[in-house]
Formats: sequence, C-alpha cells, structure tokens
Amino acid sequence: MAPSKDAGEELSMRLRRLRYRAWHRGTREMDLILGPYADAKLPLLTAEELDRFEVLLDEVDTDLFDWLTGTQPAPPDADHQMLADLLAFKTAS
Repeated sequence: MAPSKDAGEELSMRLRRLRYRAWHRGTREMDLILGPYADAKLPLLTAEELDRFEVLLDEVDTDLFDWLTGTQPAPPDADHQMLADLLAFKTAS
C-alpha cells in the first residue's frame, strides 16, 4: 500500500492546512460555505473523511457552488455523501 500524500504530516498541521484551503477558495461564496464547515467539522472527521474533504477542495468553485445550490446536479463520481453533509451543515446554520 502506498503512503498517503500527507504521510508524516502531523494532524494539527493537516487540519490547519485544510481549514486555510476552505477559507481561501477564490470565490467569497465558497469561502462562506466551506470555511464555517471546516471550522466546525474538521476536528470531528476521521482520516478517511478528511481525505474525502480534501478531494472535494480540489473541485472548481463554480462546480461546487452549482452542486450545493442545486443549479446543476453533481456528477456520478462526486462524493455525494460529503456534499450532502456540507448542504445539511449550510442549511442548519
């Protein structure tokens, strides 16, 4: 099994890096969706969920925004469970 791309990275550093990426997207709309989610949820996520969140952060902002607002359906290969968790968090806040 190959080591993960952040093998050896301390958890606290990884959480800070992911939080930064969530708050500094490129569009303010996605900052305001992903940033609060990262603040509240990242410390509670498992290593696998952190990996999935990181993959989601690699998506283009406009695509993510369209998926979360329902303007466009998410593609079949998107992480629908993570998107649903983001949407539930967004609507609950």
